[in-house]
This record gives sequence, C-alpha cells and structure tokens, in this order.
Amino acid sequence: MELENQKLSPKKNRLNNYGHYSSMAIQMMVIIAGGSLGGLQLDKWMENKFPYFTLSLSVVSVALAVYLAIKDVIRFNK
Repeated sequence: MELENQKLSPKKNRLNNYGHYSSMAIQMMVIIAGGSLGGLQLDKWMENKFPYFTLSLSVVSVALAVYLAIKDVIRFNK
C-alpha cells in the first residue's frame, strides 16, 4: 500500500504544480486586464487626449502582477 502512494506522489505533485502555476497566470491576467481597462475608463471619463491613466495603470498593474508572481513562487518553492 505504501509503495503505491510513493508511485502516485510525483504525478500528484506535478498536477499540483500545474494547478498552482496556471492559477497564478490567471491571477496575473486579471490584474493586468483590470488595470488597463480601469485606465481606459478613467481616460474616457476625464476626456483626455493622451491616455495618461491607461499607460500609468497598465505599467503599475504589470509591476504588481510580476511582484505578486515572484512572491508566490518564492513562497511555493519553500
């Protein structure tokens, strides 16, 4: 019985890794899309000729998503 659990463990571990990293990718996409769409809406509402909010919120959301991903990878690999 114990040998069977040891044989299944690498597959289960690999599936856990796939699930963890795919959920992290979805989280990154949601953060970046939210920041970009929020910037678009602010620029539309403020009637800016140049998309200041879109650019700034896009850069901030990408930086935030990368920061959270790195933090999550470090925590997951411990």
